[in-house]
Amino acid sequence: MKKEDILALQNGSDIRGFALDTEVHKKNLTKETIQRIARGLLQWWSKKELKALSESTITIGHDSRLTGPDIKSWLIESFVNSGVKVIDAGMATTPALFMATQYEDFSSDIGIMITASHLPMEYNGLKFFTSEGGLEHDDIEDMLTYAANETAFEAELKGTVVQKDLVSAYAADLVQNIRQMIGASEDSKPLENRKIIVDAGNGAGGFFVEHVLKPLGANTEGSQFLDPDGTFPNHEPNPDNKEAMKSISDAVLKSKADLGIIFDTDVDRSAIVDKKGQSINRNNLIGLIGAIVLEDHPGTTIVTNSPVSDHLISFVESLGGKVDRYISGYRNVINRGIELNKEGIDCELAIETSGHAALRENYFLDDGAYLAAKIIAKEAEMALEGKSVTDLIDSLDRPAETEEVRFVIQADDYKDIGFAILDQFAEWLTETEGFTLLSDNLEGKRSQISAPYGRGWLLLRMSLHEPKLVLQIENDLEGMIPLVKEKLKEFFYAIEVLDNSKLN
Repeated sequence: MKKEDILALQNGSDIRGFALDTEVHKKNLTKETIQRIARGLLQWWSKKELKALSESTITIGHDSRLTGPDIKSWLIESFVNSGVKVIDAGMATTPALFMATQYEDFSSDIGIMITASHLPMEYNGLKFFTSEGGLEHDDIEDMLTYAANETAFEAELKGTVVQKDLVSAYAADLVQNIRQMIGASEDSKPLENRKIIVDAGNGAGGFFVEHVLKPLGANTEGSQFLDPDGTFPNHEPNPDNKEAMKSISDAVLKSKADLGIIFDTDVDRSAIVDKKGQSINRNNLIGLIGAIVLEDHPGTTIVTNSPVSDHLISFVESLGGKVDRYISGYRNVINRGIELNKEGIDCELAIETSGHAALRENYFLDDGAYLAAKIIAKEAEMALEGKSVTDLIDSLDRPAETEEVRFVIQADDYKDIGFAILDQFAEWLTETEGFTLLSDNLEGKRSQISAPYGRGWLLLRMSLHEPKLVLQIENDLEGMIPLVKEKLKEFFYAIEVLDNSKLN
């Protein structure tokens, strides 16, 4: 594999590629590639000069993807040949792999999760953790650079492999946390009168029913797609997907549940549905967990990514909190929260509209199961007063319309072209009636929308990992987005390098 091809596997602070051949893409996560990445990781770890390889422990887990076991076996072979102790955690979740670096029974120096989040079955990838948290962009870049340079480690004394059930330990931790949040005694069943169902999307989140909700006494009848299946036969395992949210909404209504929870494949994201079948994701989810956090931490700052709604900002401010609207990328948002605390600005929550939610009380780890646990505990508390947790966001206004349009940039130097288009778009906005460019926006170009195009906002930004410009529009007046899009055609149709078909 060429050096540039290995470096191209970087996906921000993760590694991602194709683990199966398709008509469009050729497999690039081969045994050779994976083992070169393993060697690159070991060289990166050795450069940190914290521990000898013979004294280091790596825990590896995977989600339900068909290719996970093979990738795991290739990693294990490489690590064992390098003298490293390996813990095989089997089916696991991304947050659990971080916790392997925290739990005394695992005492892992590195946790590796084999996952490609919600992407189709042909994809797979790797996420890495140390006790300090997830690896950063620069760490992954260094690791892949070492991998591209064919570094090998051959130890005289081979490492060892043991199998341990990480998810059960992680689930027991969640159960204890929920009891503590509610103020319930050990071994009690504080959810006995609650019906809570789960949609795991055939990913790794099915454990939440048997190992978290049932021990707490919840009725989970009506839960769906709990069995791991890497073909994802029912719907995309993604709380940010409309079809997935409709599926769990329908299940909540059919089973007459008090609450529905949906996870993505590796359980670092989640969303909920209330008993009326209403989806609580994106801005509504930020508002809900924000309201819960603000009860315990008045005045705290909540870091979000740039596409949050104006309504969400007003809602948080009405509760006495602050919103720090930062750039997209879950690591960016989390790191911003950590940075604010170092500066003496209290920040208890960092959350993206996609559902990556990290709480300071939980290591600033984006953990979909912990987020669900936090909401479940509040739901149980409010149920004692005949209320629902979603009553907390009754005053959060919703836009009448929302829409997202993605423009493919049809050029190799798409980044330079994309940023040039953004500058041109800013000029167009300042010259066009009904649009007001915001100067304090950190990512892309954001504008308020006013008459004659309704009332709302739009944001045009570069996609993090694809050759695309992403346009998001919200309007408080029904039927106005088509008028906004028609006006925008004056700008976008003049740019030949863009695929403008999705604007129609």
